Amino acid sequence: MGPGGMRELLARTRPVLLDGAVGTELARRGIPTTLPLWSAQALTSDEGLRVLTAIETDYAAAGAEILVTNTFRTTLRALERAGRGGLWRTVNERAVACARAGARSVPHPCLVAGGIAPLEDCYRPDLVPGADECRREHARQVELLVELGVDLLFLETMNAKREALAALHAAVSAGLDVLVSLCPRPPAALLSGEPLADALPELVAAGGARLRGILLNCASPEQLDEIYPRFAALAPEVPHGVYAHLGAPDPDSGWTLPEAHEPDRYARWMARRIDEGAAFVGGCCGTTPAHIAALARLLGARESSVDGGGSGR
Repeated sequence: MGPGGMRELLARTRPVLLDGAVGTELARRGIPTTLPLWSAQALTSDEGLRVLTAIETDYAAAGAEILVTNTFRTTLRALERAGRGGLWRTVNERAVACARAGARSVPHPCLVAGGIAPLEDCYRPDLVPGADECRREHARQVELLVELGVDLLFLETMNAKREALAALHAAVSAGLDVLVSLCPRPPAALLSGEPLADALPELVAAGGARLRGILLNCASPEQLDEIYPRFAALAPEVPHGVYAHLGAPDPDSGWTLPEAHEPDRYARWMARRIDEGAAFVGGCCGTTPAHIAALARLLGARESSVDGGGSGR
Protein backbone atom coordinates (compact mmCIF):
# COMPACT_ATOMS: atom_id res chain seq x y z
CA MET A 1 0.00 0.00 0.00
CA GLY A 2 1.52 3.30 -1.12
CA PRO A 3 1.52 6.85 0.28
CA GLY A 4 -2.26 7.04 0.08
CA GLY A 5 -2.68 3.94 2.21
CA MET A 6 -4.39 5.58 5.18
CA ARG A 7 -6.75 7.51 2.93
CA GLU A 8 -7.66 4.27 1.14
CA LEU A 9 -8.40 2.50 4.42
CA LEU A 10 -10.57 5.34 5.66
CA ALA A 11 -12.47 5.53 2.36
CA ARG A 12 -14.15 2.20 3.12
CA THR A 13 -17.31 1.82 5.14
CA ARG A 14 -15.77 -0.55 7.72
CA PRO A 15 -13.50 0.58 10.58
CA VAL A 16 -9.73 0.27 10.29
CA LEU A 17 -8.42 -2.63 12.38
CA LEU A 18 -5.38 -1.83 14.53
CA ASP A 19 -3.12 -4.38 16.20
CA GLY A 20 -3.18 -5.27 19.89
CA ALA A 21 -0.73 -5.06 22.77
CA VAL A 22 2.96 -5.78 22.24
CA GLY A 23 4.49 -5.21 25.69
CA THR A 24 2.09 -7.50 27.54
CA GLU A 25 2.24 -10.04 24.74
CA LEU A 26 6.03 -10.14 25.02
CA ALA A 27 5.64 -10.82 28.75
CA ARG A 28 3.02 -13.49 28.09
CA ARG A 29 5.50 -15.24 25.77
CA GLY A 30 8.31 -15.15 28.30
CA ILE A 31 10.32 -12.07 27.31
CA PRO A 32 11.35 -9.83 30.27
CA THR A 33 9.54 -6.48 30.34
CA THR A 34 10.71 -4.99 33.62
CA LEU A 35 11.00 -1.24 33.94
CA PRO A 36 12.47 1.16 32.91
CA LEU A 37 12.78 -0.22 29.35
CA TRP A 38 9.69 -2.42 29.51
CA SER A 39 8.90 -3.65 25.96
CA ALA A 40 12.14 -2.18 24.55
CA GLN A 41 14.11 -4.95 26.27
CA ALA A 42 12.96 -7.29 23.50
CA LEU A 43 15.00 -5.23 21.04
CA THR A 44 18.27 -6.03 22.81
CA SER A 45 18.39 -9.83 22.39
CA ASP A 46 18.08 -12.35 19.57
CA GLU A 47 15.31 -14.20 21.41
CA GLY A 48 13.43 -10.96 22.01
CA LEU A 49 13.61 -10.07 18.33
CA ARG A 50 12.43 -13.52 17.30
CA VAL A 51 9.42 -13.33 19.60
CA LEU A 52 8.63 -9.73 18.63
CA THR A 53 8.63 -10.62 14.92
CA ALA A 54 6.33 -13.55 15.67
CA ILE A 55 3.95 -11.23 17.54
CA GLU A 56 3.87 -8.71 14.69
CA THR A 57 3.25 -11.54 12.22
CA ASP A 58 0.48 -12.98 14.39
CA TYR A 59 -1.29 -9.62 14.58
CA ALA A 60 -1.09 -9.21 10.81
CA ALA A 61 -2.40 -12.75 10.31
CA ALA A 62 -5.27 -11.97 12.72
CA GLY A 63 -6.34 -9.18 10.37
CA ALA A 64 -4.61 -6.05 11.66
CA GLU A 65 -4.26 -3.37 9.00
CA ILE A 66 -1.88 -1.17 11.02
CA LEU A 67 1.07 -2.50 13.03
CA VAL A 68 2.52 -0.01 15.52
CA THR A 69 6.27 -0.28 16.01
CA ASN A 70 7.55 -1.48 19.38
CA THR A 71 8.97 1.97 20.16
CA PHE A 72 7.05 2.86 23.32
CA ARG A 73 10.31 3.07 25.31
CA THR A 74 12.96 3.64 22.63
CA THR A 75 13.50 7.38 22.93
CA LEU A 76 17.05 8.49 23.68
CA ARG A 77 15.71 9.80 27.01
CA ALA A 78 14.39 6.37 28.07
CA LEU A 79 17.45 4.48 26.87
CA GLU A 80 19.90 6.81 28.60
CA ARG A 81 17.97 6.37 31.84
CA ALA A 82 18.61 2.62 31.51
CA GLY A 83 22.26 3.12 30.59
CA ARG A 84 21.65 2.03 26.98
CA GLY A 85 21.74 5.36 25.14
CA GLY A 86 24.27 4.05 22.62
CA LEU A 87 21.63 1.66 21.27
CA TRP A 88 19.16 4.39 20.30
CA ARG A 89 19.38 4.05 16.53
CA THR A 90 19.86 0.28 16.64
CA VAL A 91 16.78 -0.56 18.71
CA ASN A 92 14.57 1.73 16.64
CA GLU A 93 15.84 0.13 13.43
CA ARG A 94 15.04 -3.29 14.87
CA ALA A 95 11.56 -2.24 15.95
CA VAL A 96 10.68 -0.95 12.48
CA ALA A 97 12.17 -4.04 10.83
CA CYS A 98 10.10 -6.41 13.00
CA ALA A 99 6.87 -4.55 12.21
CA ARG A 100 7.73 -4.43 8.51
CA ALA A 101 8.34 -8.19 8.50
CA GLY A 102 4.89 -8.69 9.98
CA ALA A 103 3.25 -6.36 7.47
CA ARG A 104 4.91 -8.12 4.54
CA SER A 105 3.81 -11.55 5.74
CA VAL A 106 0.16 -11.09 4.76
CA PRO A 107 -1.63 -10.50 1.45
CA HIS A 108 -3.94 -7.78 2.75
CA PRO A 109 -2.85 -4.11 3.01
CA CYS A 110 -0.96 -3.58 6.28
CA LEU A 111 0.73 -0.30 7.21
CA VAL A 112 3.59 0.22 9.64
CA ALA A 113 3.01 3.10 12.06
CA GLY A 114 5.88 4.66 13.96
CA GLY A 115 4.79 4.64 17.59
CA ILE A 116 5.47 7.81 19.62
CA ALA A 117 4.82 7.55 23.37
CA PRO A 118 4.98 9.98 26.30
CA LEU A 119 8.52 10.86 27.33
CA GLU A 120 7.77 9.92 30.94
CA ASP A 121 5.35 7.49 32.59
CA CYS A 122 2.06 7.47 30.69
CA TYR A 123 0.18 7.39 34.04
CA ARG A 124 2.09 10.37 35.46
CA PRO A 125 0.99 13.53 33.65
CA ASP A 126 2.66 15.50 36.45
CA LEU A 127 6.04 14.37 35.05
CA VAL A 128 5.47 15.72 31.53
CA PRO A 129 8.45 17.95 30.59
CA GLY A 130 8.07 21.55 29.49
CA ALA A 131 6.76 22.34 26.01
CA ASP A 132 10.19 23.17 24.51
CA GLU A 133 11.73 19.96 25.83
CA CYS A 134 8.78 17.93 24.53
CA ARG A 135 9.07 19.48 21.08
CA ARG A 136 12.82 18.89 20.90
CA GLU A 137 12.75 15.27 22.03
CA HIS A 138 9.71 14.24 20.02
CA ALA A 139 11.13 15.88 16.91
CA ARG A 140 14.29 13.79 17.29
CA GLN A 141 12.32 10.54 17.63
CA VAL A 142 9.96 11.43 14.77
CA GLU A 143 12.86 12.27 12.48
CA LEU A 144 14.49 8.89 13.13
CA LEU A 145 11.31 6.87 12.57
CA VAL A 146 10.57 8.71 9.33
CA GLU A 147 14.13 8.08 8.16
CA LEU A 148 13.64 4.38 8.95
CA GLY A 149 10.68 4.24 6.58
CA VAL A 150 7.46 4.06 8.58
CA ASP A 151 4.23 4.65 6.65
CA LEU A 152 2.61 6.98 9.18
CA LEU A 153 3.09 8.19 12.75
CA PHE A 154 0.96 7.10 15.71
CA LEU A 155 1.10 9.25 18.87
CA GLU A 156 -0.16 6.97 21.64
CA THR A 157 -1.31 7.25 25.24
CA MET A 158 -0.81 11.02 25.40
CA ASN A 159 -1.91 12.05 28.89
CA ALA A 160 -1.54 15.86 28.76
CA LYS A 161 -2.40 18.47 26.17
CA ARG A 162 1.07 20.08 26.29
CA GLU A 163 2.88 16.92 25.23
CA ALA A 164 0.22 15.83 22.75
CA LEU A 165 0.49 19.17 20.94
CA ALA A 166 4.30 19.11 20.99
CA ALA A 167 4.44 15.59 19.55
CA LEU A 168 1.77 16.43 16.98
CA HIS A 169 3.65 19.51 15.76
CA ALA A 170 6.76 17.36 15.31
CA ALA A 171 4.83 14.66 13.48
CA VAL A 172 3.01 17.04 11.13
CA SER A 173 6.30 18.73 10.24
CA ALA A 174 7.62 15.35 9.07
CA GLY A 175 5.05 15.23 6.28
CA LEU A 176 3.42 11.86 7.08
CA ASP A 177 -0.14 11.07 8.04
CA VAL A 178 -0.69 11.07 11.81
CA LEU A 179 -2.98 9.37 14.31
CA VAL A 180 -3.24 10.70 17.87
CA SER A 181 -4.50 8.59 20.77
CA LEU A 182 -5.18 10.08 24.19
CA CYS A 183 -5.09 8.51 27.65
CA PRO A 184 -8.34 9.61 29.31
CA ARG A 185 -10.12 9.58 32.63
CA PRO A 186 -13.87 9.78 33.37
CA PRO A 187 -16.08 11.51 32.68
CA ALA A 188 -14.46 13.29 29.70
CA ALA A 189 -10.91 14.46 30.43
CA LEU A 190 -7.30 13.66 29.71
CA LEU A 191 -5.52 11.84 32.52
CA SER A 192 -4.04 15.26 33.40
CA GLY A 193 -7.54 16.48 34.20
CA GLU A 194 -7.70 18.80 31.18
CA PRO A 195 -11.16 18.54 29.56
CA LEU A 196 -11.24 16.70 26.24
CA ALA A 197 -13.56 19.47 25.05
CA ASP A 198 -10.63 21.91 25.38
CA ALA A 199 -7.89 19.62 24.05
CA LEU A 200 -9.54 18.26 20.92
CA PRO A 201 -10.11 21.54 19.05
CA GLU A 202 -6.45 22.49 19.55
CA LEU A 203 -5.27 19.09 18.33
CA VAL A 204 -7.52 19.22 15.28
CA ALA A 205 -6.21 22.69 14.41
CA ALA A 206 -2.58 21.65 14.92
CA GLY A 207 -2.97 18.44 12.93
CA GLY A 208 -4.55 20.00 9.89
CA ALA A 209 -4.84 17.80 6.82
CA ARG A 210 -2.24 15.33 8.16
CA LEU A 211 -4.38 14.32 11.16
CA ARG A 212 -6.26 11.20 10.08
CA GLY A 213 -7.82 10.23 13.37
CA ILE A 214 -8.11 10.95 17.11
CA LEU A 215 -8.50 7.97 19.43
CA LEU A 216 -8.66 6.95 23.09
CA ASN A 217 -6.57 4.16 24.59
CA CYS A 218 -5.16 2.73 27.81
CA ALA A 219 -8.39 2.83 29.80
CA SER A 220 -10.59 -0.09 30.80
CA PRO A 221 -13.73 -1.02 28.87
CA GLU A 222 -15.76 0.04 31.91
CA GLN A 223 -14.17 3.51 31.95
CA LEU A 224 -14.56 3.89 28.21
CA ASP A 225 -18.24 3.01 28.42
CA GLU A 226 -18.60 6.40 30.10
CA ILE A 227 -15.92 8.39 28.27
CA TYR A 228 -16.19 7.31 24.65
CA PRO A 229 -19.70 8.51 23.71
CA ARG A 230 -18.85 12.00 25.04
CA PHE A 231 -15.49 11.99 23.26
CA ALA A 232 -16.98 10.84 19.94
CA ALA A 233 -19.24 13.90 19.82
CA LEU A 234 -16.45 16.46 20.31
CA ALA A 235 -14.67 16.40 16.93
CA PRO A 236 -17.09 15.04 14.33
CA GLU A 237 -14.94 16.34 11.47
CA VAL A 238 -12.11 13.89 12.29
CA PRO A 239 -12.45 10.07 12.31
CA HIS A 240 -12.32 8.71 15.86
CA GLY A 241 -11.55 5.36 17.43
CA VAL A 242 -10.72 3.42 20.56
CA TYR A 243 -8.69 0.52 21.95
CA ALA A 244 -9.12 -0.55 25.56
CA HIS A 245 -6.72 -2.21 27.97
CA LEU A 246 -7.34 -5.40 29.92
CA GLY A 247 -5.58 -5.83 33.26
CA ALA A 248 -3.78 -3.21 35.34
CA PRO A 249 -0.42 -1.40 35.68
CA ASP A 250 2.25 -3.05 37.82
CA PRO A 251 5.19 -1.15 39.38
CA ASP A 252 7.64 -4.01 38.74
CA SER A 253 6.70 -5.74 35.49
CA GLY A 254 4.89 -2.77 33.96
CA TRP A 255 1.57 -4.62 33.66
CA THR A 256 -0.49 -7.35 35.32
CA LEU A 257 -2.33 -9.49 32.80
CA PRO A 258 -6.04 -10.14 33.37
CA GLU A 259 -6.99 -13.57 34.68
CA ALA A 260 -9.36 -13.96 31.75
CA HIS A 261 -11.07 -11.77 29.19
CA GLU A 262 -12.54 -13.71 26.33
CA PRO A 263 -11.81 -12.27 22.88
CA ASP A 264 -15.43 -12.60 21.79
CA ARG A 265 -16.52 -10.66 24.87
CA TYR A 266 -14.11 -7.88 23.92
CA ALA A 267 -15.51 -7.89 20.37
CA ARG A 268 -19.06 -7.57 21.71
CA TRP A 269 -17.95 -4.58 23.76
CA MET A 270 -16.30 -3.04 20.70
CA ALA A 271 -19.47 -3.51 18.64
CA ARG A 272 -21.08 -0.80 20.79
CA ARG A 273 -18.20 1.56 20.07
CA ILE A 274 -18.62 0.93 16.34
CA ASP A 275 -22.29 1.79 16.71
CA GLU A 276 -21.08 5.06 18.27
CA GLY A 277 -19.08 5.79 15.13
CA ALA A 278 -15.62 4.34 15.80
CA ALA A 279 -13.54 4.38 12.61
CA PHE A 280 -10.52 2.70 14.28
CA VAL A 281 -10.66 -0.31 16.60
CA GLY A 282 -7.94 -2.43 18.20
CA GLY A 283 -6.49 -3.48 21.53
CA CYS A 284 -4.24 -1.95 24.19
CA CYS A 285 -2.32 -3.61 27.07
CA GLY A 286 -3.50 -7.12 27.88
CA THR A 287 -5.07 -7.86 24.50
CA THR A 288 -3.68 -10.58 22.22
CA PRO A 289 -3.82 -11.68 18.57
CA ALA A 290 -6.94 -13.65 19.52
CA HIS A 291 -8.68 -10.39 20.46
CA ILE A 292 -7.75 -8.84 17.11
CA ALA A 293 -8.95 -11.94 15.28
CA ALA A 294 -12.27 -11.65 17.14
CA LEU A 295 -12.54 -8.02 16.02
CA ALA A 296 -11.76 -9.07 12.44
CA ARG A 297 -14.60 -11.59 12.57
CA LEU A 298 -16.91 -8.92 13.95
CA LEU A 299 -16.02 -6.47 11.19
CA GLY A 300 -16.38 -9.13 8.52
CA ALA A 301 -19.78 -10.19 9.82
CA ARG A 302 -21.04 -6.62 10.00
CA GLU A 303 -19.75 -5.86 6.50
CA SER A 304 -21.43 -8.98 5.10
CA SER A 305 -24.67 -8.04 6.83
CA VAL A 306 -24.64 -4.55 5.31
CA ASP A 307 -23.75 -5.82 1.86
CA GLY A 308 -26.31 -8.60 1.99
CA GLY A 309 -29.08 -6.44 3.37
CA GLY A 310 -28.58 -3.43 1.16
CA SER A 311 -27.44 -4.72 -2.22
CA GLY A 312 -30.73 -6.31 -3.31
CA ARG A 313 -28.84 -9.31 -4.63
